[in-house]
Amino acid sequence: MNFFDLLTLIGSNLSRRKGRVALTTIGVIIGTAAVVLLVSLGVGLQQNAEAQLGGIGDLTRIMVYPGMGEGVVEIGPGGVPGQTVPINQAAIDTIAAIPGVAAVIPQDYLQSWAIIRVGRLEGGGQIIGVGTEDMSQLGVTAAQGELLLSRGEVIVGAQVATNFYDPRARPGQEPPPPPDLYGQTLNIELVKYADDGTEIRKKTRARVVGVLESIQDEPDWSIFMTMSELDGYNAWVSGQRIDRDKNGYNTLIVKVSDVDQVLDVADQITALGFQAWSPQSFVEGISSFYLVLQVAFGSMGAIALLVAAIGIANTMTMAILERTREIGLMKAVGANNRQVLSIFLGEAAGIGFLGGLGGVLISWGLGQILNVLVLSYMAGQAVQTGGMPPTVAVVTPLWLPLSALGFATLMGLASGLYPALSAATLAPMAALKYE
Repeated sequence: MNFFDLLTLIGSNLSRRKGRVALTTIGVIIGTAAVVLLVSLGVGLQQNAEAQLGGIGDLTRIMVYPGMGEGVVEIGPGGVPGQTVPINQAAIDTIAAIPGVAAVIPQDYLQSWAIIRVGRLEGGGQIIGVGTEDMSQLGVTAAQGELLLSRGEVIVGAQVATNFYDPRARPGQEPPPPPDLYGQTLNIELVKYADDGTEIRKKTRARVVGVLESIQDEPDWSIFMTMSELDGYNAWVSGQRIDRDKNGYNTLIVKVSDVDQVLDVADQITALGFQAWSPQSFVEGISSFYLVLQVAFGSMGAIALLVAAIGIANTMTMAILERTREIGLMKAVGANNRQVLSIFLGEAAGIGFLGGLGGVLISWGLGQILNVLVLSYMAGQAVQTGGMPPTVAVVTPLWLPLSALGFATLMGLASGLYPALSAATLAPMAALKYE
């Protein structure tokens, strides 16, 4: 008996008991559909969360802050255990030597507040000094102008212009539109207070040579200038020279060449005694959570498949009892144990395959319906709350229905193993005499 003869015989046997096979298959359909739909829902939730986190920032970037130096002994003057480790040049050189690090850029902030004027408008922004002349090393791009910094020049974030307002506007007057800052000269007025509380101001100017593309992160609201210029302003604010070797920098931006190396590099930086944080660590945590959620959803559906497996075993056991004499007749005309075993295993696997195929098709259809309903509802909610609407609700990757179909078939095969072995080992004479 060749393979095609076996398939023909299996199909004929299954069609003889349509009602029982249909009821058993329904159990497999429900279990398979539950597994595929629930896991697809978990995948959809994960992809939607990752899409919502798309603006969390550059995933190859690590923010490094001064930390406590337990165990750090070769990081420069501040590397004494128990003392704060400054981000000085020695620390920068050490971090830059870590494999996978593409760039290390020191960064610091203005230690006072500033009033910024453009024409009649006043505004502000976070003023940051960066230790590089090429802002492209920070992973940003220019919407206008260039990314090269020099003394007397600044590069502004995409949202800085929205901070400007007309201080002379009358009540009820419509606010002016955000100014186009590119090419403008900003009049910056720094403010500090003397020991007696007297307000002291210093005026300076800077030309905007570039406006950054929006990345939904800190640079959007920041004004960047050279580190040497910021050091001069901070020296005026504090009244003393800035000693970077002793006090170090406020922040260090570490760019990693490959996103897959980010967490490893961050761990190595933490081991040096610094505090290190990357958006990638947050994304990894979200992904781990949704992976656990997918496993939990899949387990819930697997319970239904387990019940279906018991149903297949019961169906096959009853089929053997009803066809005992038929089995004896097959063996009497020359069928061996292997051929009998193949027939009944094939029938069990066929029930699993049909149920799996039906479950996959039903879960796909239900997924499309859920996508339409959920996305329509959530889009309406997003309009009311002002949030971003979800991009997807249920996602069925190709591997999922194929795996579910294969698993349902194997489950049917396993469920029919014991009944099939019982059928194959029946003695021909005893089977022919069975009533």
